[in-house]
Amino acid sequence: MNRDFFKIFRDYKEISIRYDVQHRAIWCYYNPTPRPCFSPTVLKEARQIQESIINYFKSGDAGSESPIRYLVLASQVPGIFNLGGDLSLFIKLIKERDRQQLLDYSKQCIKICYLNAINLHLPLTTISLVEGVALGGGFESALSSNVLIATENAEMGFPEIRFNLFPGMGAYSLLARITGMSITEKMITSGAIYSSRKLYDMGIVNHLAETGKGQESVEKFIRQHQRSGNGRQALQQVRQRYHPIDYQELADITEIWVDAALRLEDKDLRIMDRLVKAQLAKVAPNKQKKRSLLRTKQDRRFVMDEVSFPLTGWSGETIMLDRRNNQDRRLLH
Repeated sequence: MNRDFFKIFRDYKEISIRYDVQHRAIWCYYNPTPRPCFSPTVLKEARQIQESIINYFKSGDAGSESPIRYLVLASQVPGIFNLGGDLSLFIKLIKERDRQQLLDYSKQCIKICYLNAINLHLPLTTISLVEGVALGGGFESALSSNVLIATENAEMGFPEIRFNLFPGMGAYSLLARITGMSITEKMITSGAIYSSRKLYDMGIVNHLAETGKGQESVEKFIRQHQRSGNGRQALQQVRQRYHPIDYQELADITEIWVDAALRLEDKDLRIMDRLVKAQLAKVAPNKQKKRSLLRTKQDRRFVMDEVSFPLTGWSGETIMLDRRNNQDRRLLH
């Protein structure tokens, strides 16, 4: 592993990242503040991670036995994968009539979704693990992966119609390729929230996991996938050739979304503002709980009683003692 590999694991503010040596998987955990949405910081860091992985493969160090075979998207926010677009930012930009910034935001979103959908043009598989709620752009993000795994308590949907808008960062393009136009439009215009079981029956969720066993389910899938990796990778290429995701299609739809957003009226913006307040209220009970944890259970880097030293870190080095004193540096900012 050369220097480009370790550049992938720089410090991020609103995304946590770890490397699973055994399964050759990079796990990315959304952890935005103050709300679990796609803040500009999350978008910037998600692109940095994608670019760092691409640069590592370009360095030529990956070879035929690449240490990166899977890229997993998950969340560190209990019960929430992601609640979607940054509604407070949308309200501000719409009131200011700032079309360019709205367009810049939406294009950043589709760049991330597009690269995830085509597995970064690399011989790897992208996986979304949804444990809890994924709404709007959060659902779009989950859909963009090659494989969508959800726990039985997960819920997903597109509530944008409630404030007179539609999900414009890939929802139609990604969903219609799975369910067809009619069901896609029904899901978007209803604003309904669907259970993971219902989405599994519709063919949208690929694998259901027992609640609380999301990580185990991902690891089980990876082991099964590896046993026939050559054939599955080839089938992935076939799918993308048969029904390719077109970047220009996504870009054109974002233009429609921006124009529609700028036509929203005050009553629509008030509904958006109420949703922002509801999101803040939803995550408030978790704030104090998060202060007592260094990392989520999935990350395996938190310090609890069951962890003893010395231990082996994600990069293979031996850690002799806890140098962090149970403090999460992110909580100090």
